[in-house]
Amino acid sequence: MSDHSASSADFHAHLDGDARHGHTIEGRSQKAMGLALGLTLLFALIEAVTGVMSNSLALISDAGHMVTDAAALGLALLAQLIAKRPPSARHSFGFVRAEALAAFVNSLAMLLLVAWIVYEAAQRLVHPEHVQGGVVFVVAAIGGGINIVVAWVLSRDEQSINTRAALVNVLGDLLGSAAAIAAGAIIHFTGWVRIDPILSIFVSLLILRSTVGILRESYHFLMEGVPHHIDYVQVGTDLAAVPGVSSVHDLHVWDMSPGEPALIGHVQVADLGAWPAVLEAAKAVLREKHGIDHVTLQPEIHNH
Repeated sequence: MSDHSASSADFHAHLDGDARHGHTIEGRSQKAMGLALGLTLLFALIEAVTGVMSNSLALISDAGHMVTDAAALGLALLAQLIAKRPPSARHSFGFVRAEALAAFVNSLAMLLLVAWIVYEAAQRLVHPEHVQGGVVFVVAAIGGGINIVVAWVLSRDEQSINTRAALVNVLGDLLGSAAAIAAGAIIHFTGWVRIDPILSIFVSLLILRSTVGILRESYHFLMEGVPHHIDYVQVGTDLAAVPGVSSVHDLHVWDMSPGEPALIGHVQVADLGAWPAVLEAAKAVLREKHGIDHVTLQPEIHNH
């Protein structure tokens, strides 16, 4: 008597001839991410305290940015841990989209931070406030060094969209530190306090440009958009040109995980008996011309 029972692991298994994509993310270093998180959070606290004491918007803004960096790194670390979980009976695709979701949330937080910095800077341009330039210069210089170390740690894992989002935050914060250093030096030697809000606005615009790019990429992935390197119309045209195929409809192309495109669609054929050969030819075209390995096609008889 045969055993017909099965587990979710059986259904998720890939056999010979199946796509070679994975539902989990392997080989990501959580230790490096944890180290970056600890350094960023510690110095964010130091900058926040000294920023208030020195009354520097550039330093306070940089501290706020570092807090956002810490949140980004924390979400990135959590997302990587979640993404390593295997598929389950309730989540058959696994958890790889957790990274894109965290990147999207990080980007929204960055937009809010930029808006706050610009608002505060505008207020200070109208009503200048005294700033302790020497304190700003020293603390910002130390912060710049911390950011360089954190950026170097994160740059070793650029395959992850979420790590790249966190890296964008850190690079933006490095610019913030550079602006704070310049502001501190100028204020200390010239007494021109308006340089503090001016440089804050400049850095905010640079951060905005990078953040919008990550926001678009993560949004496109979460909305299951067609991968940017794939021409959807050309894919349909090439499928319709496969010998034995009469037409193609209900075609969908998306990324199951970053860099792993998938395709489903309905294909009308004149002879269902020839379907195995037609299917192999279609898979070969999709794999060789478009890099699509995970393919599911539904054959339908073509009615004349």
